[in-house]
Amino acid sequence: MFSRCEESTQKRLLQTILLTIKFQRITIDLSWWGGETLDFKFFKGTSLMIRSRLMKGTVSILALMLLLAGDPLLQAGVTKEAASKYLKDVQKGNPDFKSVGKITFGPGGLLVVADPAKATITVIDTHDVGPLKKLEQKVSKVDVAVASSLGVEPSQIDIADMAVNSLSGNVYLAVNRKTDGQAAILMIDAQGKVKNFDLSEVDYIQVALPGGKDSKIRNITGVALASDRLLAAAQSNEEFANKIYSIPLPLTHGTSADIYSAETYHVAHKRWETKAPIQSFVPYSNKGKNYIVGAFACTPIAKFPLDELQSGSKVKGTSVVELGSGNRPLDMLTYESDGKEWLLTNTFRFHWKKSMYGPSKWWGVRVNMDYLDAEDINEEAARRDVQQKTGPDGIEIVDQLSGAVHIDKLQKKEIVVLRDNDGHFDLEITELP
Repeated sequence: MFSRCEESTQKRLLQTILLTIKFQRITIDLSWWGGETLDFKFFKGTSLMIRSRLMKGTVSILALMLLLAGDPLLQAGVTKEAASKYLKDVQKGNPDFKSVGKITFGPGGLLVVADPAKATITVIDTHDVGPLKKLEQKVSKVDVAVASSLGVEPSQIDIADMAVNSLSGNVYLAVNRKTDGQAAILMIDAQGKVKNFDLSEVDYIQVALPGGKDSKIRNITGVALASDRLLAAAQSNEEFANKIYSIPLPLTHGTSADIYSAETYHVAHKRWETKAPIQSFVPYSNKGKNYIVGAFACTPIAKFPLDELQSGSKVKGTSVVELGSGNRPLDMLTYESDGKEWLLTNTFRFHWKKSMYGPSKWWGVRVNMDYLDAEDINEEAARRDVQQKTGPDGIEIVDQLSGAVHIDKLQKKEIVVLRDNDGHFDLEITELP
């Protein structure tokens, strides 16, 4: 045990440790000797920053040592803090999925799951908060292990999506069994072992995505937890089929989302379109304004303003980059490299019989995020040079995404890739340029 600090030393102690976990900060009052700024590495996605300030009273430094050691009680506090900030009227039991689609992680081990068949979004508190243990080696033919865990052949499953818990390193898969429609969430640990994530007694909230008076949701194409809201993209059977949904935090079980109809200028098609859904997106904030940045088939990248919109209104997107026709984006994330912010997306080349951009019909590209604020938009938007790997400046094919069916960010420049390998899927960590 550590003793309390001597009273004569108390005037030169540190005040605050900021524990930054992905999208949020948790402030803990602790003390330390010296007064200089220190930077501690903690488990994945976190950092500890100590700032000095004169303070009164005595505080044991044991709490700091417990944090650095990854104490489970303090880690439990992390997930409790995330749950209380993001979730309200939490239920205990089985979410009763009819299907599972897009999934993603928010702060504190919160897993967001889209159910296209029910037109709902469920947020599960997994209580999976670390410490970080990365995948130790490539897992070959992971689809075989996944299918075996569900009692079927690989051809009888659909891996709808993949998400990485950046606190623990565990990889989660949303899987539907084709034979009977059973939906499952599976987890892959650092040793590559496939486990069933038990849904029978989880803490969760579930919210509805409304269609319209005479319409219904056909598919949910993306989900994300932003700093102030839950966002989802979907497609309905209306004329304005492209939908964006928004629910403010905290998320209350049983509520419905605000709905916006989105219109986008498709550069390759040279017209405004309302039916094509956003295929993948990320929340984006700039100069105090909030946006969705989304990618569409054939393949414009556009941003949509979210502030000051009324539910039921129509929102017009601004196309900023055209990646080339004949592609369908799959996932999207952002990362920093060499002082630049990059938007990364992996895509499926459905015109692969005509031409391919590499050895696989699954390929990927990164775009300098400066393009999001470019003056040349819509008809004048920057077009990727489809004859070259690079060009124009700030738009580049990423070799590490060749064959990438699903990707998600682990930390900094590291991502987890579910990669096509002659009809099977391999799981591995790769580093981005």
